[in-house]
Amino acid sequence: MLPEIVNRRSIRAYLPKPLPREDIEEVLRAGALAPSSKNRQPWRFTVAAGEGKAAALAAMAQGLEEEARRPLLPESAQFLNGAVQTLAVMEQAPVVIFVANLLGRDPRGALSTDERVSELCNAQSLGACLENMALQATALGLGSLWICDTYFAYDALNAWLGGQSVLAAAMALGYAAGNPPPRPRKPLGELAEWRM
Repeated sequence: MLPEIVNRRSIRAYLPKPLPREDIEEVLRAGALAPSSKNRQPWRFTVAAGEGKAAALAAMAQGLEEEARRPLLPESAQFLNGAVQTLAVMEQAPVVIFVANLLGRDPRGALSTDERVSELCNAQSLGACLENMALQATALGLGSLWICDTYFAYDALNAWLGGQSVLAAAMALGYAAGNPPPRPRKPLGELAEWRM
């Protein structure tokens, strides 16, 4: 098994140390090399650092406040505090990469069966992209955190991104302040069914 797979961790504390642009580009290149359904390559990356990151995080904070008042995700309200904690992690990380789905549709709209299948395929492609990014970050000695809590600030972040695509996730990137232990995993006996 590749050491990056074994050693990858979800990092929630970062050192205040800038990242070389070449390393960020390597992480992006790894994401762009992911397999995608019908080779659609639905990803679009927005790299936020410095003032750009401050603007993105201000949009996320605004979105979280709005979510508390008028929830887009009312059935997930119990997870809103986790999103506030994620915002604090994003503030620590020197870089946050927002990954948008160029082919996506607003999840609140009605979808035809074909559109729904396309959305599922694009979601799988974007997941592969983000995993490639996390593994490349590990290979470069960087820490990363794959962030889905951005959905709590969906409208505000999509507006910050310019409204040309649909936000899929974000990834915090930087030098880890510590090395958390691996989290428990379910044994294969619970996860795999063999039909031979």
